[in-house]
Amino acid sequence: MPEYADIFLLFGVGLLAGVLNVMAGGGSTLTVPVLLFLGLDGATANGTNRVAIFVQNIFAVLSFRREKVSRLEQSLIFAVWALPGAVLGAVAAVRVSDEWFERILAVIMIGVVISMIIPRSRDKETTNEGVKTWWIYPALFGIGFYGGFIQVGVGFLFMAAFYHLLRMNLVFVNMHKVTVVLFYTVPALAIFAWTGHVDWGLGLSLAVGNALGAWWAARLAVRRGEKVIRIVLVAAILLMATKLLVDSL
Repeated sequence: MPEYADIFLLFGVGLLAGVLNVMAGGGSTLTVPVLLFLGLDGATANGTNRVAIFVQNIFAVLSFRREKVSRLEQSLIFAVWALPGAVLGAVAAVRVSDEWFERILAVIMIGVVISMIIPRSRDKETTNEGVKTWWIYPALFGIGFYGGFIQVGVGFLFMAAFYHLLRMNLVFVNMHKVTVVLFYTVPALAIFAWTGHVDWGLGLSLAVGNALGAWWAARLAVRRGEKVIRIVLVAAILLMATKLLVDSL
């Protein structure tokens, strides 16, 4: 069982991570290092973090539904495409070095934030339902693979795909994002648990904070709309990109 100090630390970090993960992404850049600090190895920290991600997104989905923002059938279609990629990612044994991964991800994050702040032309305004394009499906498979493999920053990639490919407004982008992540986390977490890479005590302590942060963030996103999401998104991406670049030097 984790110590009381560890529980309070994980709750506080989880609370902030839950807000970031629902409003933008990058919460795992806070939670995984804390789990490593508490003595877990990399694989177990990665797996334990999935416990909090799973619980977090249950509460986020329920909060969005309570606010009358839900397209469950469409979200499930998106999840079906992301899930096989997540399974493959969770069992993948070969990857690029940590240094090159962090540099590439930092560049991707900066590109995402630039694309988010560039004004759209009037014929490309966002809507709740978005547009139809088959490009979203291979994109979801690829993002699912990445999410199953490492999770860190996957929220940004889902947001970029829904926002740019489907031209969907950010409230509905986040609603679909948390639903897809909820479903693909199930097999990914199962794989980590099956191989003994989950510390359930630390994971559940972290999950309480993630869940509370996610519930609050979903309500805020719906009630304040795209403006507040965009502010949190830009701040989160810039902070994450800066951290990745500094760590990789």
